[in-house]
Amino acid sequence: MDTRERLASAAREKGSSLASLSRMIGRNATYLQQYITKGSPRKLEEEDRRKLASFLGLEEAELGAPKEKSYSPDPKRDFVDVPRLEVDVSAGPGAMPAQEQAFDAFRFSRRWLLEQGLDGAELSVIRVIGDSMEPLLREGDEVLVDRRERPFRDGIHVVRLDDSLLVKRVASQGAGRFSLLSQNLAYPPIQVSADELRIIGRVVWKSGRV
Repeated sequence: MDTRERLASAAREKGSSLASLSRMIGRNATYLQQYITKGSPRKLEEEDRRKLASFLGLEEAELGAPKEKSYSPDPKRDFVDVPRLEVDVSAGPGAMPAQEQAFDAFRFSRRWLLEQGLDGAELSVIRVIGDSMEPLLREGDEVLVDRRERPFRDGIHVVRLDDSLLVKRVASQGAGRFSLLSQNLAYPPIQVSADELRIIGRVVWKSGRV
């Protein structure tokens, strides 16, 4: 079985489409389909090959890598340390940001991050204070924030408003206006314009006590 057949077979076994795998490695949706059916590109780039091998549970040699570069389980490669910052993000009236220094780290599976479409270099963990996002987020929970610059879509975000950091559900109202919404209905929506607001990142995961 050649590398193209092995990739197609592994994708089917994983239940992943070639389009989704292409997007996962940062390519256009038809990239891997063209690689498999048309032979273009002639071979996979090393970084693309590494990501695919890690996600699909293959050795890199199965995707065309020299044997000495073949993927094998290695804790130093298979886990990513995401910094926990000395910053509180308010689910209440607003927290004054402290100096953004890491004091510890959460260790995430590199494979899990790839499955979620996340880049470890653009992630950080911040502690939640206040009760405006209860019951979704409670005081003391820690949230994983994806800080990559991407087109905006509604969701839970960490934002900077004036000198405060907030975690809110952010919804576009059109015409450059946004609503900052709390889960706790005791807190009214906050209406802001785009030039008043800076979106730090999207909340993609949380940890907290049961």
